[in-house]
Amino acid sequence: MSKAHPGAAAGFSRRRFLQTATLAGAGALLARNGGLARAAETVTLPFANGRRELVRFPQKRPLILLTARPPQLETPFAVFNEGLLTPNDAFFVRYHLAHIPTEIDPQTFRLQIRGQVNHPLTLSLTDLRTQFEPVEIVAVNQCSGNSRGFFQPRVGGGQLGNGAMGNARWKGVRLQAVLAKAGIAAGARQVVFNGLDQSVLEKTPDFLKALDVDQARDEDVLLAYEMNGADLPMLNGYPLRLVVPGHYGTYWVKHLHQITVVDETFKTFWMNPAYLIPDNDGACVPPGTTPTRTRPIGRFNVRSFITSLAEADVVRTGHPITVRGIAFDGGHGIQEILFSEDDGHSWRAAELGKDLGKYSFREWTIPFTPRRTGAFALRVKATNRIGESQPLEPLWNPAGYMRNVVETVHIQAA
Repeated sequence: MSKAHPGAAAGFSRRRFLQTATLAGAGALLARNGGLARAAETVTLPFANGRRELVRFPQKRPLILLTARPPQLETPFAVFNEGLLTPNDAFFVRYHLAHIPTEIDPQTFRLQIRGQVNHPLTLSLTDLRTQFEPVEIVAVNQCSGNSRGFFQPRVGGGQLGNGAMGNARWKGVRLQAVLAKAGIAAGARQVVFNGLDQSVLEKTPDFLKALDVDQARDEDVLLAYEMNGADLPMLNGYPLRLVVPGHYGTYWVKHLHQITVVDETFKTFWMNPAYLIPDNDGACVPPGTTPTRTRPIGRFNVRSFITSLAEADVVRTGHPITVRGIAFDGGHGIQEILFSEDDGHSWRAAELGKDLGKYSFREWTIPFTPRRTGAFALRVKATNRIGESQPLEPLWNPAGYMRNVVETVHIQAA
């Protein structure tokens, strides 16, 4: 996307986006030839029924297709070894509703702030850029169901690998500042967010999400209009999206156009019963059971990955290499990375790389020389600054959320 001010001509205009994509029934984006632009290859994710096509949507490189209606596109995992910031054209896509916008005029777009406020507001993109301090933050956006395909026993929902996440530099204005300008009325309890995506069927609930007033006032919560120095891609929420650093992507409402302050705990399908987790420390229950108590999903738990080596890679015996990876958590920051070359029997500390902020991916590296031929099981475990770490065995819940087991990559030395 162009970096141009909303009033300027953009390098990839919204009109051109519409010309390269049409709505098909429930809203699948299609290429000019009337079908999805399919790449010449497929990938097979490492779980049952893991074969996926690579497809090219407007403004995107080939991504892993989960569904087209609504668009659900996963980032090929090799992208995460290219750098700490996930390129806009490789960033994953997750919609809940199939009728998605394919054209939004930046000149006429307006954000409404209403409900339990002293001064209801209607703001243009120019208003947001000129009346409020611009703020940047590097933060991971991760789907609640990232890695769901690995759950055993299997659970319902999108069978995703590890690519429903991405790290970007978001620029916008603090939600706190916009709410302060509107003036939150006494007795307000939550703030509700609505995007321009819509359901196809009347009985399907609109995708509305809510934050408690105190959380909405957190200085790190943004109304973002840029991503990695460019306008948001259409499929990632152009022209405005909510950014809730450290929290799962369900709260990061795309195409945000309406903010409503309410004096009650907001009740909607997408807050309850959807996106609930077991109300215990591990957000888990024994496989095949249901939780007795639940709570809304919230912050990320701790995760780490090896990115420079993939399953079944072959390396040279006696040849030193640098193993590289990423780690992140819900905003406390990564304190330590431990690496094992013998399936967890022994561990040694990796070196942490550049710190782009407490919500960002943190790179880690460690030297590794396979001293023998044969199989190696490489494992990585992160600990954050308040002592939270990762389980050695996977935890289970019926929605397939929040997987954060210590990851293992099996390689061969020859």
